[in-house]
Amino acid sequence: MIGPATTKDKLLKLMSEKENLEIQINAYGNVLAENDNVGMHGPLVDSEGFPRNDIDIYKVRQARQQIICLQNNHKTLMKSIEELMHKLHAETRQEEQQNLTQQTSQLNINGSSSDNSEEMDATVNGLRPVVPIVKITHVDAGSPAERAGLRSQDRIAEFGSVNADNFNKQLSTIGSIVSHKRDQRIPLKVLRNNEILDIVLIPQRWSGNGLLGCNIVLSE
Repeated sequence: MIGPATTKDKLLKLMSEKENLEIQINAYGNVLAENDNVGMHGPLVDSEGFPRNDIDIYKVRQARQQIICLQNNHKTLMKSIEELMHKLHAETRQEEQQNLTQQTSQLNINGSSSDNSEEMDATVNGLRPVVPIVKITHVDAGSPAERAGLRSQDRIAEFGSVNADNFNKQLSTIGSIVSHKRDQRIPLKVLRNNEILDIVLIPQRWSGNGLLGCNIVLSE
């Protein structure tokens, strides 16, 4: 089907643009770090109100302006990426449904009867296997991940709108979703001890590091 392939190409292009934006933001951030780590809000004048002579004020102002513009572009780009992920997910499901309809029609043409309903159900399940994309290797006590019910060795097959059909095998994709969905619900499909669990994860600030409090690696 042409649709999913085209959407996937667009998604990969936007992901590449996102990475380039992040590289530029980091580069301008280094400029601020090199100028006494002045950051985005550090003073540009001394205690007497004169321009500081220990930093390059022109470069600092330019870097701050560029970072603001790039961060706005990054926010807009992340929204487009999320929309494309949802679109690709929907198109993939539609393609699977069309394939199933074609197979069902072919079975009917070949004289398959309604007595084969159990075989048809097995075929439906076989068309959409649950494939893990990442794995949890550690969960911190009291973290958002633990509160959601995640455990070490859980394998995640769906992380929001990302699944095996559209995942680019870059952990930065998961990180981007987490950052963009801060304080929002992210539905997960989790494989644990041959069971499939539906879990809702809410990335948020807590007493530990990061927004999740767990370590995620690519699934083997």
